[in-house]
Amino acid sequence: MAQKKIVIDPVTRIEGHSKISIHLDEQGHVEEAYFHVTQFRGFEKFCEGRPFYEMPSLMARICGICPVSHLIASAKACDQILAVRIPPNAARLRRVLNLAQIVQSHALSFFYLSAPDFLLGMDSDPAARNVLGLAAAYPDMARDGVRLRQFGQSTIELLAGKRIHPAWVVPGGVSSPLAAESRDRIVAQLPGMLAIATRTLDWFKSEMEKFREEIRSFANFPTLFMGLVGENGGLEHYDGQMRFLDTGGRVIADYPGASYAAHIAEIAHPWSYLKTSFYKPMGYPDGVYRVGPLARLNVIDSVDTPRASQEWAEFRELDRGPVLSSFYYHYARLIEILYGLEKMEQLLSGPEILDPHVRAHARVNNGEGIGVSEAPRGTLLHHYKVDRDGLITWSNLIIATGHNNAAMNRGVLQVARHFVHGNRLEEGMLNRVEAVIRSFDPCLSCSTHADGRMALEVELRNAAGEVVDSCRTR
Repeated sequence: MAQKKIVIDPVTRIEGHSKISIHLDEQGHVEEAYFHVTQFRGFEKFCEGRPFYEMPSLMARICGICPVSHLIASAKACDQILAVRIPPNAARLRRVLNLAQIVQSHALSFFYLSAPDFLLGMDSDPAARNVLGLAAAYPDMARDGVRLRQFGQSTIELLAGKRIHPAWVVPGGVSSPLAAESRDRIVAQLPGMLAIATRTLDWFKSEMEKFREEIRSFANFPTLFMGLVGENGGLEHYDGQMRFLDTGGRVIADYPGASYAAHIAEIAHPWSYLKTSFYKPMGYPDGVYRVGPLARLNVIDSVDTPRASQEWAEFRELDRGPVLSSFYYHYARLIEILYGLEKMEQLLSGPEILDPHVRAHARVNNGEGIGVSEAPRGTLLHHYKVDRDGLITWSNLIIATGHNNAAMNRGVLQVARHFVHGNRLEEGMLNRVEAVIRSFDPCLSCSTHADGRMALEVELRNAAGEVVDSCRTR
């Protein structure tokens, strides 16, 4: 029986509310550790009764960091409800928007949330170990991060009309074509952004040797991996087949998103509002898998842009099979930033990107629709059922952070056992326990829609902070 418990509350530099509990035995050795997601949002339930055509803009409001990801997955589900094939240029424009989202979100994760650990040190003063401390000590690096994220956000605005919660992606395509002036403004910025991505990659690769212990212990264990793949198994973020890769690097399933329920199941744990996904044919816990940039670079067979392809080939040399350490999520994000910029350049270079035919119109022709795309943090699924009037009767959202939940919990335990010694606690030990969560870059607001088994507690406090009343579900 554990004699002592260490609680990290809140987990810092992530999106959303969570805590970590570390249970120690009498000698101060780590027995168990848990990642607790303490917030609950419930979008799956309160979208019931809404017209399906409202769903993309409603789902965009799930998150302020990756609204585009939900916008696109939702619209793809609605395309199926309409039973339409969207115009080719609408798909191209959606792709560009999604890539801009990935660039800005990866820049946020790498430069704002995790770079303070890399540059200031895992053991540095926590009062300065943040983006402001980074800007003071390494202004050029901080400036590069700001510029990359600004580029991604401004591209979203030029395409979709607003940076946060845009409603431009609609059932059947997009609501308006791209203007030549907007296209030219985006393209003009790409050379500078590619230079930032390249020099950041070169710097990070030169620094990784300093983090040998973190690489060894940051959720470094065999799991399955899942992600979308395009034609010929290429890197894909918007469309394609879903692929599962086993721990030895063998493809065990390639399947369309519409059949996800035969491959993915969810369970609830009593310590978290976040559900856990697993590969259904193998059961839980054998079917634990990971998604996101690390998984995407593991499951693919090729990358179709020149510089990112070279970087991916170098990345794959890290391990004989799939790259297992979750510390390398950071490396994978930088490669995907480079890929996103190169791919945007390809998509925006042809005259067809200005084609004004960008939306197909129809009424309800199917009773359900499933939309799958890759969000910055991993594979995103939206599944809706509607009545004859097109009103939502049921919905299911499976979010990247839920796919990664089991791996995050195992990662917390692995890091805690490696670094935490209960009889001589140091702040840097606990920061590393948080940092393994930051490597996954979880988005908890996105992912807590169907509640788990953890009791919901509500407290009423007065102005002095004293508990006046409380209630608890069972």
